[in-house]
Amino acid sequence: MRVLMFGWEFPPHITGGLGTACFGLTRSLARLKADVLFVVPRAYGDEDTSLINLMNASDVTVDLEKSEYSEFWKRIRYMTVASDIIPYVGPVEYSKTDMKKLKEEFSNNSIFSHRYTFSGSYGQNLLYEVSRYALIASGIAASNEFDVIHAHDWLTYPAGIAAKTVSGKPLVVHVHATEFDRSGENVNQQVYDIEREGMEKADRVITVSNLTRQIVIERYGINPDKVFTVYNGADAFQTPVMEKVDKPFPEKVVTFLGRVTFQKGPDYFVEAARKVLQKDKNVRFVMAGSGDMLPRIIRMVSKYRMGQNFHFTGFLKGGDVDRMFAYSDVYVMPSVSEPFGISPLEAMRSSVPVVISRQSGVAEVLHHALKVDFWDVDAMADSIYGLLNYQGLSRMFSRFGREEVEQLKWDNAAASVLNIYQQLI
Repeated sequence: MRVLMFGWEFPPHITGGLGTACFGLTRSLARLKADVLFVVPRAYGDEDTSLINLMNASDVTVDLEKSEYSEFWKRIRYMTVASDIIPYVGPVEYSKTDMKKLKEEFSNNSIFSHRYTFSGSYGQNLLYEVSRYALIASGIAASNEFDVIHAHDWLTYPAGIAAKTVSGKPLVVHVHATEFDRSGENVNQQVYDIEREGMEKADRVITVSNLTRQIVIERYGINPDKVFTVYNGADAFQTPVMEKVDKPFPEKVVTFLGRVTFQKGPDYFVEAARKVLQKDKNVRFVMAGSGDMLPRIIRMVSKYRMGQNFHFTGFLKGGDVDRMFAYSDVYVMPSVSEPFGISPLEAMRSSVPVVISRQSGVAEVLHHALKVDFWDVDAMADSIYGLLNYQGLSRMFSRFGREEVEQLKWDNAAASVLNIYQQLI
């Protein structure tokens, strides 16, 4: 089985769970004897390529005289949009992509007729990069042998469509998040249209939870017969778990780890923290992450005079995340809408009891986690307080939670994905 897979990021250069999921899935597919060619806009050279072939789109030569590139311009209408919302990053202002200007750039500038070095980031030129990425996908599809195409999240859907049009091979799109998760009911119509186009053109749609599957079916009008749920695994990285360490302070630690954006519900975390501190001052709350809501959250903490008990670490990754969990006594994920949610699994693997939103996909698979509605800050505060002050409860969730999460394997997810591929070919 040969798979042409498109992603936007790959560890260690990630901004959230998307890159981690791609890493776990591709490694397990390789272990199941699938030959994966994983394409990213930019590779840095320090990625783990022991089990997959990683292609750097920045190294691909573009020859505009070839027919596969002319085919791309017929489909470029999908990208005549501007967006201020992207997966795993808070809202940022982006310049609108002028497709006529873009085409002239490729046609007249000798630099673009050969190679384009992608930033691989989420800057103001994001839509230009997405469009160029789709263009290069046409050439990659025309010059490589494969059986199926797999595109992760909306940034790569145009690339998947381009590859399918050139090759005639079946397309699978993987929905890690939707516009409704990122923006609630105030959706960006242009982003929604890109997502829907990708789902409609796909032969199969993979969602990371039944929660997301229902959104795809009901909000995007996709045929239920081609939408399949495949849960994420928890064993992407086989690094040793850092055991509990002696904290340099006596207070207990409650942690929020994620983007500080509407989707993640950081304001509900602050409200719950306020209620806990009214009963127990011996607690420190940590918000590890960055995002567009961070200034507002800092103002909330200041307004409630909780600065002495509240800490902001900024974005954490790698060993810093492990150390944060080693300090933590409770982990909270109060997401307003979470397609899956990998961070609770990482916490449970570190023997940290978790409180999670019922409005999350991971709530469908976890039993040893306290589940609350994101808006019910009283229940959230009670759950945090109980785990901090009743040691029997905390020990039970720590022990059985760790055992439970160790059974969530990416190999199981990869086997399900491989079965979907086989249905198509």
